Amino acid sequence: MSASEKSSSPLVAPPASVPPPSSADSANSIAAISFVVLWSTGYLAGKLALAHGAPFTLLVVRFGSAALIFAVLALVARLPWPSLRETLHSAVVGLFSLALQFGGVYAGIKLGASAGAAALVIGIMPLGVALLARALGDPVSKAQWFGFVLGLGGVLLVVADHVDSANVGSMAYVALAIGLFGICIGTLYQKRHGSNVDLRIGLCIQHVVAVLLLLPLAWWWEHFEFDGSAAFYLASAWLVLVNSVATFALLFVLLRRGAATAVAALFYLVPPVTAVMSFVLLGEHMSLLKLAGFALAAVGVYLGTRR
Repeated sequence: MSASEKSSSPLVAPPASVPPPSSADSANSIAAISFVVLWSTGYLAGKLALAHGAPFTLLVVRFGSAALIFAVLALVARLPWPSLRETLHSAVVGLFSLALQFGGVYAGIKLGASAGAAALVIGIMPLGVALLARALGDPVSKAQWFGFVLGLGGVLLVVADHVDSANVGSMAYVALAIGLFGICIGTLYQKRHGSNVDLRIGLCIQHVVAVLLLLPLAWWWEHFEFDGSAAFYLASAWLVLVNSVATFALLFVLLRRGAATAVAALFYLVPPVTAVMSFVLLGEHMSLLKLAGFALAAVGVYLGTRR
């Protein structure tokens, strides 16, 4: 139905019955806050799991388990299979947002890069998305650019005392760069081409593709290396149920409701929120520099995501 048909149809409720914009804004704010908090827990769970297993093995376990969950949800709902075109779009998102992003970040940490360096990679992502979106024709206002710069500055302050000063191999940073490339391309591609598929079907396809791409590395290179400890299984269960299922569902809901650059700006809050969680749960120190970075990143997110 076209916009003109909708406006003239007697079945359409009058404007007075439409929920006020504040209700939608409140729902979006709750979803955004939940996304940032849940996404941040992935760093803690991932750090714990990587202490007991190899990166690609961990990702195969995580993505494979999540794929089964989304497949069951799709079967229970008796969802129709998407067209070949939509299936290929979801496969591309799985390649970039899952296999490349997490494969690069987890491999970088395993090769010696600090968790702060990995957080910095995610913190740079909104700026990379904005640059790519601008190159593809999406409008980015001056206020948004200013917000991105402030957010990046806040991220740098938060992770300044965690970025490696030791002689870490260059391959660790190559891996992190691959992860950055993956999440930037995947975020834009999902917004442009992957939002028409049902969430359960789309995420199932994406996770299956990621497993197929990473399985050879986990098998031939790592020989499915993990110690079978309770810590590995508990951390993996958290990564599957919370980060792969709940958090990615929230991410794609947010992408459907807003511009890719606005959603990407939320990632500025991930490093400082992770730092607060690390302070509370792991006893890591909290400095005034981190608090200043948290405030600066929050201002950057506000400027980058406001209408």
